[in-house]
Amino acid sequence: MSSPLHHIIIGSGSAGFGAAMTLRSRDKNCRITMITMDSLPFYNRYDLPRVFRGHHDWRELLAMPPSYYDELNITLRRSSKVVDVDGARQIVSLAHQEDVAYDRLLVCAGGRSYLPENISQSADLMHGFGSFEAAMRLYQALPAGGRAIMIGGDMIGIDLALTLLDTGYKVTLITNQQTFWPHAVSKDEIPPLLRALAKKGMEIIEDARPVAVSASGKKGAGRRVTMEDKRKIDGDVVMSFCGLSSSVEFMLGAGVDIERGLLVNTELQTNNKTIWAAGDVCQIWHDEEKVYKFYHGWKNVRIMGELAARNMSGAHDIFDVDIKDRLDIDAKGNLRSTFWTH
Repeated sequence: MSSPLHHIIIGSGSAGFGAAMTLRSRDKNCRITMITMDSLPFYNRYDLPRVFRGHHDWRELLAMPPSYYDELNITLRRSSKVVDVDGARQIVSLAHQEDVAYDRLLVCAGGRSYLPENISQSADLMHGFGSFEAAMRLYQALPAGGRAIMIGGDMIGIDLALTLLDTGYKVTLITNQQTFWPHAVSKDEIPPLLRALAKKGMEIIEDARPVAVSASGKKGAGRRVTMEDKRKIDGDVVMSFCGLSSSVEFMLGAGVDIERGLLVNTELQTNNKTIWAAGDVCQIWHDEEKVYKFYHGWKNVRIMGELAARNMSGAHDIFDVDIKDRLDIDAKGNLRSTFWTH
């Protein structure tokens, strides 16, 4: 009698969680191991702005309690960093020098916040927002009624900024090419979108290039952003929301094709027949356009994870984008984005 297949999923976000649930529903006996750098089980990162509405207990954000994974016989390896994947030997290597063998691998490592080169030297003086712990650090650093300076303003950042305004904080948005990422917004579409944000109380600064963040500011403000034209903007915290950069470094030796993300076919399989990828980490072949494309947004990412899992367990389903890209303003003056669709 053959041993059960061992599926390893790298990442525990929407794609990874959906994949694990799908694999278990299709095969009650297979081994499933989820490896994640996160200290918590799966929670929806789109819910992180809720910390500014009083949700400070991480248990409130979890999709399922930790015991749920035990009940489904899913091994969840938290706070574990993958440093290398050997695609030929089918081995995942962890930072603490452990090697884990797999039969099939799904990479759902997502992406990290992209930091433009012009402010990268100031990274230590800016707050992130990619985890519950980071969200709580931001909450603790921002005094009641304080000012957050946001560089870029992708759709993750805009969602947070609107929550901050709604809960009594001030927000200054310094726009750049990543404003409204991942939406492809034309020059004519940008002004009304920015006006809609300004009507919500957001201070908008256009045509300015930040070059430094310092830990000093007037009147006790915690941070100062200096522009290329010598202007200075003071606030309590500074954040960069300039889109995502796919987390693929640990896959460089895996023998799979990589551009900006892992390149996969329409079944989400790489050129290695034992490795699939889903979510923000992968670029999917678009046959009509003859190009590999990213598909961002919670709903697309979840669908990718479930589809990849079905194909890992024998199906040959094809990815078809579920929701078309759209960013507009409703009758009440609120921004509507397909990126926010849950």
